[in-house]
Amino acid sequence: MDLTGKLLIAMPGMGDPRFEHSVVYICSHAEDGAMGLIINKPSDLRTKVLLEQLNIPCRIPVVGERLVHFGGPVEMSRGFVLHSSDYEANLHSMQICGDFSMTATLDVLEDLASGRGPLNALVALGYSGWGPGQLEDEIAMNGWLTTESDPKLVFDLPDDEKWEAALATLGVDPLTLSASAGRA
Repeated sequence: MDLTGKLLIAMPGMGDPRFEHSVVYICSHAEDGAMGLIINKPSDLRTKVLLEQLNIPCRIPVVGERLVHFGGPVEMSRGFVLHSSDYEANLHSMQICGDFSMTATLDVLEDLASGRGPLNALVALGYSGWGPGQLEDEIAMNGWLTTESDPKLVFDLPDDEKWEAALATLGVDPLTLSASAGRA
């Protein structure tokens, strides 16, 4: 099972409040584990404040007003930009699949702040990580649902609508979900 480029949707009763009602975009999934970014949990930090802390002038007001997201509980001081594949950083962008890439170098922030960056971008601090087999076990224990990713869902929808919209791609009504799972 390779979930690279897919979305994880947290099930009710997952047990980890950091992931409650979260939608995670999986950037990488292989035998040695998985890495993703939570796409629907904005922090209180505005991008312009982050840019100021990094001494990057922000010339594009709309970029500066965006909220930085909580990407996950691992390396929360490290930044990541999930973005459309129309952009490639001078240093290194990781092409994930079709419409998505990720860059974790300062040049993407410099380009966003100056208007030369990707058409769509989500800035996050921290990431979500799983060791070998851990994510597969969590899925088997009904902790996550998986679905295809959609750039409109990832980049365009308000954060508070992404969880329900991701469930809707599977035809699931959140009111029908239970926090407890059974075994047959």
